[in-house]
Amino acid sequence: MQPDQEIVDRWSRSAPFWEKHRDIIRQMFAPITDALVEDAQIGSGQTVLDVGTGSGEPALTLADLVGAKGKVNAIDPIPGMVEGARREADRLGLENVQFDVAFADHLPFTAGTFDAAVSRLGAMFFPAPVDAVREILRVLKPGRKLALAVWSFAERNPFHSVLSEVMDRHVQPPPLAPDALEAFRFAPPGKLLEVFSQAGVTAPSERLLEFKIQTDHPVEAYWLFRREMSEKIREKLKELPAQQQAAVDRDALKALAPYYTGSGMSFPGEVLIVSGIKPHPAKGE
Repeated sequence: MQPDQEIVDRWSRSAPFWEKHRDIIRQMFAPITDALVEDAQIGSGQTVLDVGTGSGEPALTLADLVGAKGKVNAIDPIPGMVEGARREADRLGLENVQFDVAFADHLPFTAGTFDAAVSRLGAMFFPAPVDAVREILRVLKPGRKLALAVWSFAERNPFHSVLSEVMDRHVQPPPLAPDALEAFRFAPPGKLLEVFSQAGVTAPSERLLEFKIQTDHPVEAYWLFRREMSEKIREKLKELPAQQQAAVDRDALKALAPYYTGSGMSFPGEVLIVSGIKPHPAKGE
């Protein structure tokens, strides 16, 4: 099942900004990448799949990790994201990473290709999560691991909630449909774990990762960065007259100020890391 066209369009409009801020995003979410590497048991020489790579992470980091004898294949349904990731791989001279436009539930790889599979903050946007996990299992080698990271609750992630609360005071948010494809879809503990169980993952497990989301920005520069990163913020601001946009700016800077350390921004963050193993085929299969 392909994602809703509105979602594809939204992420397509954001792709240039994610490419522009690639290094900052890589820094912010490096602890999540490290956790995925650990839980998926990724090492040198392996062939690894990155699902929902966005502007190229964690695939570009994994390419360094697996080395010249390894290979990383990364997919994303947004052509603009994939094009930006390819440009960065070319700039870095990486020959062991390949980016393709594809959907999580229809992967362009033969069965049993990969030693490990990961997805960093992508599973929330899978239109058919059980189908996607089954498809990831199909292309994994038996006995190998997959690990997916999803956001925990919004209130435990002020990186998101601080600014969304500011925007909601100025622009009434639309009601969310049940199981909407949004950032906190899999925040309830056990929800993605149940998807793994339905998909046939062996020994599914879930752990909470608490970490710091950090950047080197002063408050004003950070607000401008987040305005560019977030399609939702950009679109809501367009709805407002100039005077109210100025009020949003004031409210946002005030809300962000407590997270400035003197040398940059630092937010507490929480994600769930859900992992498991592809089962070996039964005898006779």
